[in-house]
Amino acid sequence: MCRTLATFPTTCLERAKEFKTRLGIFLHKSELGSDSGSVGKFEWSSKHNKESSSFSEDVLGWRESFDLLLSSKNGVAAFHAFLKTEFSEENLEFWLACEEFKKIRSAAKLTSRAHRIFDEFIRSEAPKEVNIDHETRELTRTNLQATTTTCFEVAQGKTRTLMEKDSYPRFLKSPAYQDLAARASAASACTSSCSLAEPSHT
Repeated sequence: MCRTLATFPTTCLERAKEFKTRLGIFLHKSELGSDSGSVGKFEWSSKHNKESSSFSEDVLGWRESFDLLLSSKNGVAAFHAFLKTEFSEENLEFWLACEEFKKIRSAAKLTSRAHRIFDEFIRSEAPKEVNIDHETRELTRTNLQATTTTCFEVAQGKTRTLMEKDSYPRFLKSPAYQDLAARASAASACTSSCSLAEPSHT
């Protein structure tokens, strides 16, 4: 990072500021309920406040693999915001609900949450019914008879595959992400060039 703002090109400062604003707008509508594995709104972490280049790398990393996108809190929020524009956010919300479900240690809570997830995402004509085949739906129903942390494993895997092959490529090609990635690249380039310009001390 530059030692002082005076040594940082004005265009770079403007780009970084514009990048942050654009991302905030892009993710503004991204809110998930606590039952679906809350992601919340986009947040600038302390690390990103201190090192904008790390955040640029995070954004650019989302196009490297679907796993990197899902492992990024902001990536998940951005992907969710995109899915909402396509009215297809239920698959991601189900995947997130399953991730939270697997962390439950109480048997009573596990059973209760399993039925809530099934009613919300799996049963026919559920409020947020996910796109899975009949066999997977019935297998999941059967699994609820003896609830374990793996009872949604097959259904979760199929919705993940569907998102990776269908929604994820469209997300990467979307004007919103393309614009975001371009701004991240510009912000990263500015930070790099500014760092290179700093005098070294021996």
